[in-house]
Amino acid sequence: MANVTMARALQATAHLPLASYGLPIRPKGSATICPTGPNPSNLPEARHVSDQTPEFSLRKIAVAAFGPSVLFGIGEGAIYPVIALTARELGASLALAGLIVALLAIGSLINNIPAALATARWGERRAMVGAAILSAIGLGACLLAPNTWVLAIGVLIIGMANSVFLLARQTYLTEAVPIHMRARALSTLGGTTRIGLFIGPFAGAGLMYFVGLPGAYGVALIAMIGAGALAFFIPDLEARSQQNKASSGAANPSGEPNPGMLSIARAHSTTFMTLGLGCLLVMAIRSCRQVVIPLWAVHIGVDATTTAVVYGLMGAVDMLLFYPAGKLMDHKGRLSIALPSMLIMGSMLLLMPFAESLTAFVIVSMILGFGNGIGSGLIMTIGADASPAHGRRHFLGLWRLLSDIGGSGGPLLLSGLTALVSLGAGIATIGGLGFAAAWVFWRWLPRPTDRATP
Repeated sequence: MANVTMARALQATAHLPLASYGLPIRPKGSATICPTGPNPSNLPEARHVSDQTPEFSLRKIAVAAFGPSVLFGIGEGAIYPVIALTARELGASLALAGLIVALLAIGSLINNIPAALATARWGERRAMVGAAILSAIGLGACLLAPNTWVLAIGVLIIGMANSVFLLARQTYLTEAVPIHMRARALSTLGGTTRIGLFIGPFAGAGLMYFVGLPGAYGVALIAMIGAGALAFFIPDLEARSQQNKASSGAANPSGEPNPGMLSIARAHSTTFMTLGLGCLLVMAIRSCRQVVIPLWAVHIGVDATTTAVVYGLMGAVDMLLFYPAGKLMDHKGRLSIALPSMLIMGSMLLLMPFAESLTAFVIVSMILGFGNGIGSGLIMTIGADASPAHGRRHFLGLWRLLSDIGGSGGPLLLSGLTALVSLGAGIATIGGLGFAAAWVFWRWLPRPTDRATP
């Protein structure tokens, strides 16, 4: 009886149907069962799901939903390779140039909470337009920077704009797309951003051939203006929040305002300390992956050109898998992707210190890219699933804060271990985080089991 009472109480705080937590919606006549066990505070106990959401197609909203993300990714991808070069041209030391590059991540980290507040106040569409404008201002500062201080401020502004844009885009799709297609939508969001990041450096290099380093910032500026224009001129997607609330039983009959940031943090503290910790570990591994490849290539004597080719091939493998991975998450549950993704990445990072030949290095890198690729959109999907209907933007702002802490802390941990022990030991330790993340997801993500009903 106590368990039933607790389950009802938890369901009241979640405001989401079971399908939100990776359990597939089944037609009438079947049931989705989740094993009994401890769950984060806002994960509901299993219950029957019988109503299918009306037909919905991602193709119909592709330009509105994913066009700005591709353009934003192109803009960021164009400037990533040249920020350090610009800093060096302005007289920065190697250490200072590295710090200026790091301001992209720092800007995103410190602006997650303000981004959530701004999105909650102005809405997702206006927030995306504002982020594009803010990013254009930062790019202008970088393009015209007379010294490293102005360049640093511009890079910081771009990082801050990035947090606003990504949070607004995630919230937008969470509200607009039916729950049974949520993983596909958010995996596609992550995939299209990666496509943009892949295209950006090539587009920037094309213009740089004619005008030098400013060409990269020019490409980024055009892309950001395009992203803002799409967000401004394309009508809002049909809001499905009322439908989602009706299907989940979410309501706010008292008429009270949505909870604030501190209230959300307290009410969902267990979720942040369990699934949030898992996502923090995922981001630490992902960010280290980008550092490990070039560092280990240098360690075993691979030249820069070959390293770039391997890195590009790994990125291509990464980009090809986002939609199938999202579809699998929608049909088989989030654990069906979270577990293999982390186990594969953790295993490959553990094997990387033993990859002493070029062939072994390429094989390990490709499998590492595969593991990362199938996890596209995983963090956003789990965050969207766990977010409450009331106070969703605040919750997702805190969720992104945890993710960015992991993304910033991972390379710092790798650097410290490399300095204290060795590069191989640092990479192996980061690989161990993959197994830790896999355990967290195994422990806390629901595992659906289909049982026929009479």
